[in-house]
Amino acid sequence: MDSVPRPPHRIVLGPGVVDRLGRLVAELEVERVFVVTDPGIVAAGHCERAEDALGAAGLEVRRFDGVRENPTSLDVDRCVEALGSWDAQALIGLGGGSSIDAAKGCAFLQAGGGSMADYDGHGKARGTLLPIVAVPTTAGTGTEMQSFALIGEEGTHSKMACGDAQALPTLAVLDPLLTVTQPRFVTACTGLDALGHAVETAVTRDRNATSAHFSSLAFELIVEHLPRVLECPDDVDARTQMMIAAAWAGYAIEHSMLGAAHSMANPLTARFGVAHGQAVGMSLLPVVRYNASDPEAARLYADLARGAALAASDSSDSDAVDALVACLEDLLRVSGFGLSLAAHGVPASAAEALAPEAAQQWTAQFNPRAVSAESFVELFRTACSQGDEVGQ
Repeated sequence: MDSVPRPPHRIVLGPGVVDRLGRLVAELEVERVFVVTDPGIVAAGHCERAEDALGAAGLEVRRFDGVRENPTSLDVDRCVEALGSWDAQALIGLGGGSSIDAAKGCAFLQAGGGSMADYDGHGKARGTLLPIVAVPTTAGTGTEMQSFALIGEEGTHSKMACGDAQALPTLAVLDPLLTVTQPRFVTACTGLDALGHAVETAVTRDRNATSAHFSSLAFELIVEHLPRVLECPDDVDARTQMMIAAAWAGYAIEHSMLGAAHSMANPLTARFGVAHGQAVGMSLLPVVRYNASDPEAARLYADLARGAALAASDSSDSDAVDALVACLEDLLRVSGFGLSLAAHGVPASAAEALAPEAAQQWTAQFNPRAVSAESFVELFRTACSQGDEVGQ
């Protein structure tokens, strides 16, 4: 990471702002743009709406709409192939984190060639990357605020974190109306992903005053508005607040990185198909309890709970951490997932196979308490046994 990560050069937020996308992109002084998206976004009509706005501003537009969920190097290769030799002047990632990360990956390969594995790490970009415009259609990943792309290795699905200052979006266009068409399941998963970002960035080894500020802001918004968007999906104000929360949590990642819950989530997705945000949310409970045995981590969790008025300002750290855990449990239940991974097809017997993969994830090194493969065995077992049924 840069010592002082910067947000996108410009962030534009508001209902219907996607209709201004053409004018906003034209202000970057480009004429040809390549849209990177997925079939679901096309089916929802969001791509046509965005492309109409781009065309109305006189921009020439081409598209790749084959991005899969949790994109791998194959998705990026196909995107680069679709771009071909066309002289695009900007890349637009339209969709969830998968599409935006694929656009970032395309920028790396378009500029420097090679494969995504060549860019695993930070500061490995070759040449000048095309400017990236991020138009998220979910309130979850916060990748619109980050200089990293998470791309899986084809075959193993092991995550590569490919980061460079040039990969930070030049423009982020946040339109909450694009999230209204999501199924409830997607709203829940992306909301829990943002929740995981807020909670984990608050305590990681790389945390600092900036990350703490944005972690706290994001957490407060999520606690208040995630239940609302699940209950009333047409509440545009609540949707707006969740987009802000996801962005702030994503910005906190730039400063603080993530921890063991995200390390657990990746093998859960690869081996059992548990959606990423759901896996993160359901892994948070055992990880928070595990980390809270460290007094400094407990203090930071307690501060997070007090800041969101989950605990009294004069409460003990222990009581505040208990309030935080209770809040996480409530959000998992409201989301419809319950507490137990076993209820979602992940048996406790899988812990021994999942743990080594979790220990190898890049986020594990930032966890505030050292976590080994043996530690992950216990964390997975706890996550499988911490509730009896979905929605309990």
